[in-house]
Amino acid sequence: MPKIRVLVVDDSATMRSLITAALNRDPEIEVVGAAGDPFEARGMIKTLNPDVVTLDIEMPNMNGIEFLEKIMRLRPMPVVMVSSLTQAGAEMTLRALELGAVDCVGKPTTATGTAEALVEVAEKVKAAARASVRTKSDAAPAAPRRQNYVPSGDVVAIGSSTGGVEALLTILSLFPETCPPTVITQHMPATFTASFAARLDRASGAKVQEAVDGALLEPGKVYVAPGGATHLEVVRSAGLRCRLVQGDPVSGHRPSVDVLFNSVANAVGEKAVGAILTGMGRDGAQGLLAMRRAGARTVGQDEASCVVYGMPRTAFELGAVEKQVSLSSIGQTILDLASARR
Repeated sequence: MPKIRVLVVDDSATMRSLITAALNRDPEIEVVGAAGDPFEARGMIKTLNPDVVTLDIEMPNMNGIEFLEKIMRLRPMPVVMVSSLTQAGAEMTLRALELGAVDCVGKPTTATGTAEALVEVAEKVKAAARASVRTKSDAAPAAPRRQNYVPSGDVVAIGSSTGGVEALLTILSLFPETCPPTVITQHMPATFTASFAARLDRASGAKVQEAVDGALLEPGKVYVAPGGATHLEVVRSAGLRCRLVQGDPVSGHRPSVDVLFNSVANAVGEKAVGAILTGMGRDGAQGLLAMRRAGARTVGQDEASCVVYGMPRTAFELGAVEKQVSLSSIGQTILDLASARR
């Protein structure tokens, strides 16, 4: 198989060197060029025709967001954003993911963090090379917020990874103020999830917040797993509550969708709806199967609307997915299944 051709764009010569060296160590990747600013990168994209671009968010003259907008308008291609782990960096990265960037990786701030981030960037580049590039205009059309949803006491659990920002914004924009209690695990750097929850909150009729340990699951509220240090579970303790638990990565991730889905299967059983969205790998497939075996209704995003058809494919092949639907239909499907039914 031909190697994945990558262009590295970063204003820091040190970071360009580190990213280039890390990517070139992977036998499936070849760095074909490195640019110090978007103007240099623009010429290299034309002459080198890379498969994937890694793009720094914060650069002089033209920042990464402005350059990404030009790329997605003139020559859509897979882009992985490299962002500082700050509040401003998180908000800009979320904007980049909405514009069509495939994924993001946090720019390391320590020696240990450098090693971890550089391993991660190679994996994200390989996922990006296999991804379906979606521009802002390709996003699922906004649907009117459902008004005739009838609360039933059901709980909704959603898992997503690469491409999940667009998918979750599309789904939650449909959720009304009376939506079922909803728990979400999205693979995302630790410093980004609070900003992401705030972005979802602005788009939804529901109240969206980053999950905290012991929070009571209530109708009209959505709880997003914090990135990085813990897994999110649902437990019974004077009602259904969020529990944040320490532990090693599961299915390669922390927080893990499998951990969330398994906890919902155990604590909620048939009074739940599970949805597995776009993402690379297998995380969530076994947990969704546990939910279905416990009597929950289950939904998977279809291949055509996924950025990466990995997690939903594995879940479907295991028999965990009751029905596959497009991104534009998933929000409505979840509400239909969770509405007072049967």
